[in-house]
Amino acid sequence: MKNITKWSIAALFGLSVCTVSCVDPIKFGDSFLEKAPSSGELNQDSIFGKADYARAFLWDAYNKLYFGLPFYWDSWNSKMNTGMFETLSDCWHSHNSWDGVNRYYYSGSYNAAIEDNTSQTRYHYLKDRNWNAIRQSWIFIENVSRVPDMEESEKARLIAEAKVLIASRYFDLFRHYGGLPLVENSYGVETSYEIPRATAAETVEYIIKLLDEAASESNLPWDLGTDDTNWQGRFTKASAMGLKCKVLLFAASPLFNDASAYCSEEPQDAITNLQAWYGGYDVEWWNRCLTACEAFFSALNTNGYYQLMQASGTTCSAYRTAFNNAYFTRQNNTELLISTRVSGKYGSWWYQWTTFASYGGYTPTLEYMEMFPMSDGTPFSEDLLVDGGDPFFTDNDYNKPIRDPRLYETMLVNGAAYGDHSAELWIGGRENISSTSTETGATATGFRLYKFYKEGSLSNTYPQWPYLRLAEMYLIYAEALLKANRLSDAIKQVDIVRARVGLPGLVESNPSKNLTTNSDALLEEILRERACELGLEDVRLFDMIRYKRADLFQKQLHGLKIYRNDGGGDNPWSGTSGNSSEFPNKPSDFKYEIFTLSNIARSWWTNFSPKWYLAAFPPSEVNKGYGLTQNPGW
Repeated sequence: MKNITKWSIAALFGLSVCTVSCVDPIKFGDSFLEKAPSSGELNQDSIFGKADYARAFLWDAYNKLYFGLPFYWDSWNSKMNTGMFETLSDCWHSHNSWDGVNRYYYSGSYNAAIEDNTSQTRYHYLKDRNWNAIRQSWIFIENVSRVPDMEESEKARLIAEAKVLIASRYFDLFRHYGGLPLVENSYGVETSYEIPRATAAETVEYIIKLLDEAASESNLPWDLGTDDTNWQGRFTKASAMGLKCKVLLFAASPLFNDASAYCSEEPQDAITNLQAWYGGYDVEWWNRCLTACEAFFSALNTNGYYQLMQASGTTCSAYRTAFNNAYFTRQNNTELLISTRVSGKYGSWWYQWTTFASYGGYTPTLEYMEMFPMSDGTPFSEDLLVDGGDPFFTDNDYNKPIRDPRLYETMLVNGAAYGDHSAELWIGGRENISSTSTETGATATGFRLYKFYKEGSLSNTYPQWPYLRLAEMYLIYAEALLKANRLSDAIKQVDIVRARVGLPGLVESNPSKNLTTNSDALLEEILRERACELGLEDVRLFDMIRYKRADLFQKQLHGLKIYRNDGGGDNPWSGTSGNSSEFPNKPSDFKYEIFTLSNIARSWWTNFSPKWYLAAFPPSEVNKGYGLTQNPGW
């Protein structure tokens, strides 16, 4: 038996300082349960002796939810030292040589020992505050009943919220590690116990049990309604039911649910113990995902409120605004099912990630640009990259976009409106200064990050992270219907999402793909649609992982060099060729060169191993002997 203080999920016990504006500061630490109130410190009796303190305790646990954007230099908010998950996918590439993405993943130098020595890995088992939030939520669940000045209905509601919080933190861990130790109560500081790693299936069942219990609580509202302005971000019944669908989608996918395990490299303990695999394929996982989706949309039809944010007109600008409102805005957003946030406004002290982007940390790939269809719904064709052509606008008129509106909202492309001018992404343009076109900086691939970035003009808006929104629910439902061989019904769900940005349906846009009968082709379209709709929202990498897409991990990625056919192209501010006096008119004639990304290459392109699908546990944890087996290959 291991003493709890020796199990480093006793990060589990390192509850952080909670300062809430409406109550006194509450300090938490290993000994906070035992200390009498003094100088602002509250013990457990004091915390649960007053409703305001108890609420503040839960709100502090909410503060430990996952937030996807890197914004501060610490062990969890810097995200691989300014990296993001999606830069490990085929849609985005990091040209920031000093981030964890390049140091450990592109280089291929990542190994288990690194988990003990840095917080720059993609998701740290101990340092991402999962266990802090989980234990804090269990403490709340176990003690809120004794708060004297809180209605029983509110206690029940807050317990349900705490269960969703635990489930979300477990899901964050599960999609990186597989089966996990299941913490089912808070445990006392003197308790001795041993919690081994559970199977993958047991971990999923534990998460689903918590979500089902929360959703069945009558005091947990379906939506926040008029409370949205003050309380947006709190969990609801819709949050619980929607998250269940998202969890089951990942759980049903081939990573765990397949005839063979994802990795045959040693050690194989996690495979043998069914902690990183179910032991075979079971269609019931997909049936459960479909049932959960049907339950969610049935409840939506009954209760209403949630709906996709819609355009006010039929222009590209109107569709872009609707899409922006869907993923970015907080207030009056009827699409968000789960959103997380940090303190402060864009442009304030913490919004450093726009600076990180300038180093080239989030450069869109040519492959990603090509995923976005034309505005008439048809697939993009490289025929548009002929000399003198334009893959983004028509008739050399930058006011006439010809692509999926989401493209312009996701990445900056040549000629798009950008501040007081049209973006100059040609070699030598203002947004792509280098006349030698070295593959560096924010425009290293020929495109720039735009989603969540917004030209740095958001100093008066509060940030939120779209952890789960309704558009993703339609696409989850589509995939579950596809697996049930209901292809036409699946297409209808995808078309709902496409219609929001003015795109025609999948079938009419892809007449040669036989989408109503070809399930493989339809799956590719659903995954592509997820990439376009949910770009940089932590979806593409996990889609590649859950489908074990070694082909995509190994695929060489590309960028696009753009040259002016009028001969201009040096630095426009240098006073030489290309300046405004020599070329007074906006250039409109370009030629294109597709190039292979090589300045910063990924070892996966030549030497990929499926062991990369799941992360390694820190060896220091495995070596403590409480039953935490290492994942295959590590």
